[in-house]
Amino acid sequence: MINVVYAFVVLGVLGAVFGCALAIASKVFEVKKDPREEAVLGLLAGANCGGCGYPGCSGCAAAIVKGDAPVTACAPAGPDAAAKIAEIMGQSAPEGERETAFVKCNGGNAAVKRIEYVGIHDCTAATKVAGGPFECEWGCLGFGSCVQACKFDAMKIGENGVAVVDRDKCTDCMACAAACPRHLIVSVPVSKQVRVLCANQDKGKAAMTVCTNSCIGCGLCQKECRKDAIHVTNGVAVIDYAKCVNCKLCTKVCPRDAITPVASKEEKEKYKEIKKKQAEKAAAAKKAAAEKTAAAVSAG
Repeated sequence: MINVVYAFVVLGVLGAVFGCALAIASKVFEVKKDPREEAVLGLLAGANCGGCGYPGCSGCAAAIVKGDAPVTACAPAGPDAAAKIAEIMGQSAPEGERETAFVKCNGGNAAVKRIEYVGIHDCTAATKVAGGPFECEWGCLGFGSCVQACKFDAMKIGENGVAVVDRDKCTDCMACAAACPRHLIVSVPVSKQVRVLCANQDKGKAAMTVCTNSCIGCGLCQKECRKDAIHVTNGVAVIDYAKCVNCKLCTKVCPRDAITPVASKEEKEKYKEIKKKQAEKAAAAKKAAAEKTAAAVSAG
């Protein structure tokens, strides 16, 4: 019996010794944490979505406090939180419009199928099998890797087989973009309605062969834009959102309906009539000016 008592005493002493040792070690080797880090962490979204590129919200907060990440690093937290974080960091509140993710594709069911893929329901896995099930090497695969990556229920696969973004729910964390093997998802200012629904860099006939909705790089949109906001780059139309004013003229001349909001047949016909009348008026003015000049020469 006395041996049991000794055992308890020894264990108690050892426990006390090791407890004191750990307490001293925790103070000696304590890593000082900036008090701002907790304050910043409290303002983040708390979703641990990874869209910021750091390991969870705590990693993002630490990076912001260290100056390795901007105060806007957590897009899901929103502009109000970013302004408060800026105040904590002694910076001015960030300016700029809210942005949302956008999928540069409207192919899906309109794309020509090359093979019938049977395998893991994952976009990256599908690309490993003959480059994917569609002839178009640039389009959405429709297996929803981006949907799975979204922590805010802001993405789904549409009826046409292409991923679409719910702008009201999207926080612009861009976790979906990181999950897309085709790099089709970009961040766009929410107020900019005009968007090119294609990323196919094949030219003309080659693009038409693989998808009935593809941009063919014809350049009509570029010629029509009065703000120099859209250009054909690498065979596909690209919008400069710093210049775009949402006039939608490019949508009315696109022969492939590859620019949203897609203009109706009636809208396109009406615009053709307007352009025709403008051309006739310009021709008449030019003819009148030429006749006036000729008359002046004759009189002189």
